[in-house]
Amino acid sequence: MLHYDFSGYDGCYRDLTRLGLPIIIGQLGTIVMSFADTLMIGHHSTPELAAASFVNNMFVLVIIVALGYSYSITPTVGNLFGRGLHTRIGKVLLDGVASNLLVAAILVAAMLLLYANIGRLGQPEELLPLMRPYFIVQLVSLPFVCVANAFKQFYDGITDTRTPMWILLSGNLLNILGNWLLIYGHLGLPEMGLLGAGLSTAFSRLFVAVAFVGLFCMSRSTSVYRAGLRSSRVSWSGIVALSALGIPLAMQMGMETAAFSLSSIMVGWLGADALAAHQIMLTVSQLGFMVYYGFGAAVAIKVSLQSGLRDYVAAGRTAHAGFHLSLMVAALVSVPIFVFRHSLGFLFTDAASVAHLVALTVVPFMLYQIGDCLQCAYANALRGIAVVRPLVSVAFLAYFVISLPLGYLLGIVLGMGIEGVWLAFPAGLTTAGLLYFLLFVRNLRRLDKGLKGIE
Repeated sequence: MLHYDFSGYDGCYRDLTRLGLPIIIGQLGTIVMSFADTLMIGHHSTPELAAASFVNNMFVLVIIVALGYSYSITPTVGNLFGRGLHTRIGKVLLDGVASNLLVAAILVAAMLLLYANIGRLGQPEELLPLMRPYFIVQLVSLPFVCVANAFKQFYDGITDTRTPMWILLSGNLLNILGNWLLIYGHLGLPEMGLLGAGLSTAFSRLFVAVAFVGLFCMSRSTSVYRAGLRSSRVSWSGIVALSALGIPLAMQMGMETAAFSLSSIMVGWLGADALAAHQIMLTVSQLGFMVYYGFGAAVAIKVSLQSGLRDYVAAGRTAHAGFHLSLMVAALVSVPIFVFRHSLGFLFTDAASVAHLVALTVVPFMLYQIGDCLQCAYANALRGIAVVRPLVSVAFLAYFVISLPLGYLLGIVLGMGIEGVWLAFPAGLTTAGLLYFLLFVRNLRRLDKGLKGIE
């Protein structure tokens, strides 16, 4: 039976902060980029902001699915790294890049099908000419995202979280500069509005992918992994092994994201103002989530190492510490957002009607923070011990059985509008978080009992 010594948490907090802080900084850079996109597009025109909301939420869904699939690399690499099997890590990376490119091809095909039917989804007709070119530019850059994902998870697995941080920050700064040049047409360039924002994002994604590949090929610190990669070939067995972990993770994260992204379709039925407000609040909500994600990724890294060493007591303590840190950040983020809720929307748009709708979503946002912290910490802890299949059924229950239908009932059937759609999110996230917690504790006890039996 596992026993948790709370006196040992100081070291867990320190280790998770050391690993997680570079991830958080890199992810906050992504949030700054998202804020910059939303701010610049929103002040260019409200219709463009509404169009960006729909397209971005559709692409967030597939990007999160791709990210979830790439998560299989971290525990696999982390387990090998904990056991000192460095040469084998190169082969995992090779299979990881190949499998992530295969996923990119599947996702591009799926998004092309969506593009062909974009006019049938009930969105405002006046937004379709803005949506279509922006959609295509986002689609072209999707494979670069998948390549970057594979390398980022490799670096996380070897506990080098600083390299991805600097690469992501550089890409985000490049995107902000590109926005300034292309949205508004500075330095003699044409004023392209929303399309300019899309082109800037695509170029920054290309830069990030090339930077990851270039640094891996040239850095001395990765020479042992390059040797393992060069001596290997892509194998279906390796791709299947990664997919056995990656597909459930992609499905779990995809269904979670669908609770937000597919809600954009319902919000679109409420009009352009509601869609613009939805985009603004999603951008704000990402601020907290990316911090939780940073601690969650650190939990997965640390738990995978401890799992490789079969130190399950430490793995349990690490997961709980990750939840504690996320909860602390949630409290710090939620209070100022609530206090300034009536002014929040005006940061992104001059439309008072949009700002009012943004304020209505703040209370539901605060309500789901505990559930978000729970699901982020313990889903990643389960990833660290390579228990991923149960995540799919939990996610389906939480998001497809509870969250999306409840959002439709409250927001559309009962006429509560965007506030009703957002009130469904706390129910789904809290259900998922509690079930992930119970699954982690049960599986950790099973692993610890099995280890005691061997001894």
